Amino acid sequence: MAAEAQPNDRHRQLQGKVLVLTVCAAGIGGTFQYGYNLTIINAPTSFIQAFINETWLERTGLPLERSRITLMWSFVVSVFPLGGLAGALLAGPMAIKLGRKKSLLLNNVFVILAALLVGFSRIAKSFEMIMLSRFLAGINSGVGMNIQPMYLGESAPKELRGAVTLTSASFTALGLMLGQVVGLREILGAEEIWPLLLASNVVPSLIQLLLLPWAPESPRYLLIDRGDKESCICALQKLRGSHDLSSEMKEMLAEQAAVQGKTAEGPWELFWNPAVRWQLITILVLSSAMQLCGNDSMYFYASYVFQEAGIPYDKIQYYIIGTGSCELITAMTCNLIIDRAGRRMLVIGGYSLMAVWAIVFMVALSLQDRFSWMPYLSMACIFAYILSFGIGPAGVTGMIPTEIFDQMTRPAGYMICGSLIWTNLFLVGMAFPFIVEGLGHFCYLPFFTVCVCTALYVSFFLPETRGKSLLEISEEFNKRNFKTQTRENSWTNLEDTKSTML
Repeated sequence: MAAEAQPNDRHRQLQGKVLVLTVCAAGIGGTFQYGYNLTIINAPTSFIQAFINETWLERTGLPLERSRITLMWSFVVSVFPLGGLAGALLAGPMAIKLGRKKSLLLNNVFVILAALLVGFSRIAKSFEMIMLSRFLAGINSGVGMNIQPMYLGESAPKELRGAVTLTSASFTALGLMLGQVVGLREILGAEEIWPLLLASNVVPSLIQLLLLPWAPESPRYLLIDRGDKESCICALQKLRGSHDLSSEMKEMLAEQAAVQGKTAEGPWELFWNPAVRWQLITILVLSSAMQLCGNDSMYFYASYVFQEAGIPYDKIQYYIIGTGSCELITAMTCNLIIDRAGRRMLVIGGYSLMAVWAIVFMVALSLQDRFSWMPYLSMACIFAYILSFGIGPAGVTGMIPTEIFDQMTRPAGYMICGSLIWTNLFLVGMAFPFIVEGLGHFCYLPFFTVCVCTALYVSFFLPETRGKSLLEISEEFNKRNFKTQTRENSWTNLEDTKSTML
């Protein structure tokens, strides 16, 4: 008996190692890049603005006006979400034609080109190279944010699907925090080496190129999209070890039979497909709320609130790293509890707490000048708001399309989800200064409304997906999508019965 148990333990360890390798290899070049590229641009803001002015002066002999420099800088910042939108639209066709793993590997081409462009931008005296670099980095992030959770959700066992897919949020938070750390003046945030700071995003890319080839392709993609049963079993054996694969293969074959004869749908087709009506409404609500909840806008207030609390200006950058650490801690905690607490509870709880903290934050801002301790309450609200966002909304939103769409509609679902996230990121970034100007201390009222409405929608309309197979989840949504049709059929059958009795 002991001799039999020993090989089983070895296989279990091997399974764990392959799954961890798959998660880490996908994450470091996937959502990590989104978080990292989002924050490394903050440290060299003044240096890049000075570089733009110097370059323009050398070309034309005239310095740029302050408003023109700000406009140029806004282009540098805004092309990143525009690139992300392009990447989100590109992710679906890539995932279908190349597969999940190959798409992630090919995606590194964008960030390598981006690193080369920004790395040589100062030598070439071209700020346009920085803009193009940020656009390509955005494409890389857009593709990675869509394909990584899809790949992990299709590769993970049912009982670990939530925790494994949610690592996408953990890698985003890790990227945010490391981007803040690397941007410190003591590391790569000095004026002389800012091109090196912006080009450092090539390092995660190279790590992924080294690790990901050793991970297997998504078993579901191999079986359902390519019809390659042997490769699917081989991939499953790598991921699961020598465990009995019959029950999992039975589920996947049933899912394959359910989509037999269908082809992968485009995002525009989902809007006309009644079979995915409620799935589509769900991702429209959750993906929009992801950016419209105001979490990213908290970073806008962070420096001001920390300064009002009496923290020295040169120390504020270290406190801002604390905000990134909060998101990382909650994302990792969420990984541990998601398959016990469930998806609905985490999302409802997260948005409900954010609504509470939004009210407290607005009250604290309005009383900032009256009470000496109010800045500290505002500071606590910033950390609490980010912690609440990390509890559920940050991670669950990205994994929901994997669970509620079938194999033929999942890539299109992620394209819509990613497009909304990137579009709203751009719109909120453009609109928030005007919201602050118009509403003043009550600028978080729109975000409060979004949090409340999203929590209500999830509590009433999103079924729990924990512990269910993807086919079971699809069947549960089908009951809701065809509810009206079922009632009409029941009514018709009743009328037929009556006429027969007469």
